[in-house]
Amino acid sequence: MGVLLTPIIEKTVIRVDDLRGRRVVVDGQGELYQFLALIRQADGTPLHDSSGRVTSHLAGLFYRTTRLIAEYGLEMIFVFDGPPPALKIAEIEKRRAVKERYEREAAAARAEGDAARAYSKSTMTSRLTREMAGEAKELLGLLGVPVVQAPSEGEAEAACLASAGAAWAAVSKDYDALLFGAPRLVRFLTLSGREFLPSKGMFRPITPEVIDREAWLAGLGIDGRQLIDLAILVGTDFNEGVRGIGPKKALKLVREHGSIEGMPAPVREPVEPVLHAIRELYLNPPVSREVEIHFGSCDRAGVVRFLCDEREFSRARVEAALERAFPPGAHRP
Repeated sequence: MGVLLTPIIEKTVIRVDDLRGRRVVVDGQGELYQFLALIRQADGTPLHDSSGRVTSHLAGLFYRTTRLIAEYGLEMIFVFDGPPPALKIAEIEKRRAVKERYEREAAAARAEGDAARAYSKSTMTSRLTREMAGEAKELLGLLGVPVVQAPSEGEAEAACLASAGAAWAAVSKDYDALLFGAPRLVRFLTLSGREFLPSKGMFRPITPEVIDREAWLAGLGIDGRQLIDLAILVGTDFNEGVRGIGPKKALKLVREHGSIEGMPAPVREPVEPVLHAIRELYLNPPVSREVEIHFGSCDRAGVVRFLCDEREFSRARVEAALERAFPPGAHRP
């Protein structure tokens, strides 16, 4: 879910074409969750093969990745989460409970024949298993797309790679990469131009956007450490925040007091037990700094075997996508 910063974000709306030829590092887990949420049948049931294996995540990953390569020359590095920090366990349990509630509501809607409501509720039930993540990594490897396994939070690893110059920007729907120090964040790297809102049961138009961290912080008049304190007040994946404090009020408090230690007791005390641990997690997260990025050749026969022979994708569609993204003689970095 990440931290809510939208009301104070300064963004630049871009076109996908503005990223042509760029190298970006993508939050793989976040991408797969989006595919699992939205690529579904009319009643909300995910796509699957005849043996019952879910294939929504693979369909989204394959067709979007090949289109971004074919049409925009985008170079993507995918980063996947490792074990979550202990501070995140409570948030994970809360998300699990929410998914279980939506699963019950989606099942009830299907039983009543209300496909629209079933779809809307189902978008909130996505579960990314270890096997699904493994399938995604295997597919990316067959495509010749680099995969990095993070020791913990994938967005921290993405920020590390972008900060080291291995990529121009991190790509994620959430803002956490900015807290971890990514110089730039690209959100809504989409080809559909729309996003589904489960609470309203409708789609809204969206466009890609980029946030330049240094320029944004300068505009706010705060630094990176103060941004972390602001996020802690609002609430992160590692704490609930302080009741009644949103991004604008948190920004005002940080500007006035400098840090949480200088804030009034009713603001300071609710977050004191986890303050130093969360700061340390954002400032010095577990990351792999010695990562070799290698763009390989696409194993076209391997992709066809993986998607078509084993998971019943349309051979004609898969081969056409491969032909567009990896024409004979094409050079990869």
